[in-house]
Amino acid sequence: MKIKYILSVIAIVALTQNSFAQYSQDAIRFSQTTTGSTSRIKAVGNAGTAVGGDLSNITGNPAGLGFFTRSEFSITPEYDGAKSNSTYLGQTGTASRNTGNLNHAGLVIYNQLTKPAGADKNKGWLSVNYGVAFNRTNDFNQNIHYSGANGSNSINTYFASQANEFGIGEGTLAGWAYDHQLIDQYALTPTTAEYRANNVGSTAQEAVINRSGGQSGVDLSFGANYSNKFYLGLGLSFTDVNYKSFGTFYEDGTVSVLESGAPVNRDFSSAYSQNQITKGTGFSARLGVIYKPTEAVRLGAVFTSPTFYNIDDVYYEGLSSKIGNNAQNNNQSGDYTLNYNMRTPLRLAGGAAVFIKHFGFITGDVEYVDYSAAHLSSSSDYNADFIDNGDIKSLYKSAINAHVGAEARLTNFFMLRGGYGIQGDARKDNGSDIKTVSGGVGLRFGSYYVDATYAHSSGSQNIFPYDIGSASPAAMLKNSNDNAYLTLGYRF
Repeated sequence: MKIKYILSVIAIVALTQNSFAQYSQDAIRFSQTTTGSTSRIKAVGNAGTAVGGDLSNITGNPAGLGFFTRSEFSITPEYDGAKSNSTYLGQTGTASRNTGNLNHAGLVIYNQLTKPAGADKNKGWLSVNYGVAFNRTNDFNQNIHYSGANGSNSINTYFASQANEFGIGEGTLAGWAYDHQLIDQYALTPTTAEYRANNVGSTAQEAVINRSGGQSGVDLSFGANYSNKFYLGLGLSFTDVNYKSFGTFYEDGTVSVLESGAPVNRDFSSAYSQNQITKGTGFSARLGVIYKPTEAVRLGAVFTSPTFYNIDDVYYEGLSSKIGNNAQNNNQSGDYTLNYNMRTPLRLAGGAAVFIKHFGFITGDVEYVDYSAAHLSSSSDYNADFIDNGDIKSLYKSAINAHVGAEARLTNFFMLRGGYGIQGDARKDNGSDIKTVSGGVGLRFGSYYVDATYAHSSGSQNIFPYDIGSASPAAMLKNSNDNAYLTLGYRF
C-alpha cells in the first residue's frame, strides 16, 4: 500500500468525533442490519422471533418454518423516503432521497413426513419444510446537506494539522493545500515554525454528501415440527454489500497570501471531495427454536453467527481551490484500493408470542449485539490493529434491539396490526437509538393474500466535517425514514 494512502485513510473526515479511520466505521456500518421481512412482520414491529408460520422465518428464526402446513410464496417491494434535517453552527438545513427496493421475497415448500401405518400422526417428527428467500437488511440511500458560517476555524486548519504531523510530501492532501496557498509555514522562533491556515476572518462552509446502496442476502433454511410442540430450524445466509459515498466540503472566505513578498488579503473558495465505493460478499448461519408450552404461548430463540465478509474498497479524494483572480488549482488522487476481511458480531435473540384463539396475537422479542466485537483482519497491505480494531473497541458498545407488536383478526377477511421497535445505538457517543412505529392491514382471499404496512423511524447523530480535536465543528443530523411495504402472497 502506498504511504500516501495510509496517511489519507488515517486522516479521513470523521463521522464520529474521535474516530477517523475509514474501516472501523465501515465495520460498524455493515454490522447494523435488520431482518428483511414480510409486511405482516414489519407491521408488528419486526417482532417475528416467536410467531412462526410466516415467510419471514426464512430470513429470521428458521424454526418458524415448521409451522407451515402448505407451501407458500410471497414478494414484498418497498418504498423508502429518507430525510435528514441538519443543524450546523446555528444554521438549519434539510435533504431527502426517495428510493424503491425489493425488501423480501420468499418460497416455502411443505414436506410432510411419512408415518408408519397405525402411528400417531400428531407425535414425533411431522414435517421438514424448506425455504429460500431474498431479503434486504440495510439501506444506505441518504442525502446529507448542512452549511453555516464558521468564525473559529476552517478545514484549512485541518490541512495544516496534517502538514504538521505528516509533512507536505508530493501527492498528499497537506501538500496540495500548501501548493494552493490555503496553508503556509509560520515562524514561531528564529529556529522553529509550524504550518497554519491562511484564513482571515469567518468562512462560509457547506457539505453535500450523497450515499447509496444497501446490504442484501439470499437465505436457505429449513424448519422441522416435532409433535406440534417443538420446532427446530437452521438457516444459511449469503450476503452482499454495495456501498457508495460521494461527499464534498466547500469553503468560501478570505486568506492572507504573499504577493511580491508582501501579505495581501484575497477571496478564496475551495472544495475538498472524498469518494468511496465498497463492495463485498459474506456468509453466516442461524440456529433457531420455538417451543409451545401451551397452545396459546410460543417461546422462540435464535442464534445468528458472525457474518464473515471479504471486502473490496476503493477510495479517492480531490482538492480544488481558487484565490482571487488566480487560475483554478485542481488535484485528484488515484484510486486507492484495498481488499480485506471483516467479521461482524454474533447476535442472540429471544421472544414470546401469545395467541388469543382466532382473534389475533401479541408478540415481542429482544436481540443482543456487541458491536465492539466486530473485527478486521490484517494482511500484508493493511495493519488492522494499528488504529481500526482499537477504535472499534473504544468507540462502540453492545446494544439491545427490542420489538413489540400485535395483530387483531377483525374478520376472517381483514386483519389490523401495529408495532414499535428500537434499534440500539452502536456508538458510545454522538448518536441515538433508532425508534420505529409501524402499522398495517392484511386481507385474505382464499389462497391469496395482500398485506400493507407503513413504518416511520427516527434517530439522530453528530457528524464532523473535519477533525481538529475538541474544536471540531459538529453537524447534528435528525434522520427519519418513511417506509411503505406491500406483500403479495399465494398458498398452494
